[in-house]
Amino acid sequence: MTKIDSSFYLNNQPSTTGSGSNTLGKDAFLKILMAQIQNQSPLDPMKDKEFIAQMTQFSSLEQMTNLSQSMQEFMTSQQMTPVVKYSGLIGKEVSYPVRNEETGFTEEHKTGTVQAVSQKDGEIKLVLENGQSVNVYDITKVSQKTTEE
Repeated sequence: MTKIDSSFYLNNQPSTTGSGSNTLGKDAFLKILMAQIQNQSPLDPMKDKEFIAQMTQFSSLEQMTNLSQSMQEFMTSQQMTPVVKYSGLIGKEVSYPVRNEETGFTEEHKTGTVQAVSQKDGEIKLVLENGQSVNVYDITKVSQKTTEE
């Protein structure tokens, strides 16, 4: 039985991944599989089970590659900057706890209308109409601003 030296195909074929990595792309895998089928010995052909197993592996590889690519595209589309994410709170009335500096306990809850959203050093702050900044994670309630007439 003639064995095919896969290093010949891997070293002499242009990279299918384009990134110069040593991983096999599906095109390279398919070329190797076709070369193996074409160059198998007629006296000892590849068994049906072996061929089916290789085709199943190829199919699984292709499905995993497609799933990975789709998941990456989904993740990219879902990423929003936190400022944009929380900009829907502008004009809303929010409630937040006011803590005693000495005890650390919540003494009361205040409300204010969100005028802006800011981000600094990874912290997202809501800037209220009274000029106070509140961490977005401290908000306990969001509601429509009530109009006083």
